[in-house]
Amino acid sequence: MAVQISPSILSADFARLADEADAVASVADWLHVDVMDNHFVPNLTLGLPVVKSLLKHASLPLDCHLMIEEPDRWAPQYAEAGARNVTIHAEAAHAPVRTLRAIRAAGARAGLGINPGTAIEPYEDLLPEVDMLLLMTVEPGFGGQSFLDMVLPKLRRTRELVARHGGSIWLQVDGGVSAETIERCAEAGADVFVAGSAVYDAGDPGAAVQALRQQAERATSRAPWSR
Repeated sequence: MAVQISPSILSADFARLADEADAVASVADWLHVDVMDNHFVPNLTLGLPVVKSLLKHASLPLDCHLMIEEPDRWAPQYAEAGARNVTIHAEAAHAPVRTLRAIRAAGARAGLGINPGTAIEPYEDLLPEVDMLLLMTVEPGFGGQSFLDMVLPKLRRTRELVARHGGSIWLQVDGGVSAETIERCAEAGADVFVAGSAVYDAGDPGAAVQALRQQAERATSRAPWSR
């Protein structure tokens, strides 16, 4: 499965979002947008109006990660606005099947996010409703955190679970992904990588994306799960 890089604008300059999006447009696969409501997580970022504005200027498809309460109410609206992937959190959704189906019906890929302390196994029955599983590799809420190695065994189990079901679900990791951690994630089973600080704190964000992709591809090629 091809490596995909999704730079997170949480680490970008919010006053220059269009320019920051353009800086990675030719080398990244997605633009990751973290939506936080200061309820589900202790931080407030941006919401649907800003996403709608960004959609007018960004050439990359938007990968919207909803770290919010009431995702059942709000998630379909992000898909209807034009986001190409919308991820809700398992810990926040009250009607996940209905919401995931509504996201797909609106034309987007449906993602399910899992926090570091949440087991993947209870959500096995939801796999047919999901296009992507997002495993948080930090506690959600803030960028620039240190990577949690404790998630790697869960990532391996998730890859095995997806393979057992014969699906083509993408496995995304989000949090602390950098030159020091991306190869471990790829070897454990990830194929979609969210990187914020590692991209936007670099002098050349585009070059940083290319370097991360090369590392992930190299690690994937030698990973047992990819053979």
